Amino acid sequence: MNGQPGMRAAFCELSSSSLISFSGEDAASFLHGQLTSDIAGLRAPVTQYAGYCSAKGRLLATFLVWRLENEILLQLPRVLHDALQSRLVKYVLRARVKVTNASDRFALFGLADADPADTRIAVSSATLPQAAHQVVLFDAGALTLLPLRRYLMLVDRTRAHDVRVNLEKVAEERDECVWQRLEIEAGIPLITPPTQDEYVPQMANLDLIGGVSYTKGCYPGQEIVARTHYLGRLKQRMYHVRMATPEPPAAGDALYSSEFGPDQASGKILSVETGTRDGAYDALAVIQTGVARDGHVYWRSLDGPALEFVPLPYTIPS
Repeated sequence: MNGQPGMRAAFCELSSSSLISFSGEDAASFLHGQLTSDIAGLRAPVTQYAGYCSAKGRLLATFLVWRLENEILLQLPRVLHDALQSRLVKYVLRARVKVTNASDRFALFGLADADPADTRIAVSSATLPQAAHQVVLFDAGALTLLPLRRYLMLVDRTRAHDVRVNLEKVAEERDECVWQRLEIEAGIPLITPPTQDEYVPQMANLDLIGGVSYTKGCYPGQEIVARTHYLGRLKQRMYHVRMATPEPPAAGDALYSSEFGPDQASGKILSVETGTRDGAYDALAVIQTGVARDGHVYWRSLDGPALEFVPLPYTIPS
């Protein structure tokens, strides 16, 4: 998981992620009315990004949605699982939907820098997804292709040991922080408790990765999200930044610029890798767009480490 040609493939188990399962006749229509993306239009099997907003149109969570034949899984940070599942259950009412914790049924493995032949060995499958978010089923679970040519495996826990053995044949096991760095490099927003209920989806670039539909109809906060798209001009966007510091940054840390002065933050860290690379940390941060264009932003105070802006794989509208 290094993104450098010629380096050996790497994998890790995503133990910090969790899964909520929705099954039943009304599962798709129920989630369609709760999330920011078009769930009813998804044709299984496929994955898609989505968000869940408060009534104010601010993100409470971001997900990778797994649309399978008989259920829909929401992949989210484990730290948010219990609160989000309890909240969503309250809105089921008379809908024919069963909501359960699927983390005890499935394990998640990320694989990067693997060529197709090695990936086929890892999943014991002759077929691989060819396009982003396509899902291929194999005997132990499901495999999807994510941005930056990464594979994500949803594996039945009874087969997790077999899959790990196959992965070890073709890849080196690495710490999960390396997968976190790749998520940052891909520009995939991750909402956690310090940043809940602060940003409309567009501020976190969820619209730029297919996680927002403007034609699907109502969901919590939909009017505000739509108004932001059709009438508003975004003053904040999410950027990939890097900072050299011996002290680990954290989600929710404030960022400052000379334009806003020492007493008013001009942005905030959204997510950050838990490991360091050459004394620097990679992060995603929501920052005032004008300040980001100037590029002079500092961590925690005007005297703090300067942020280096790193290009994202998609274009942020000007």
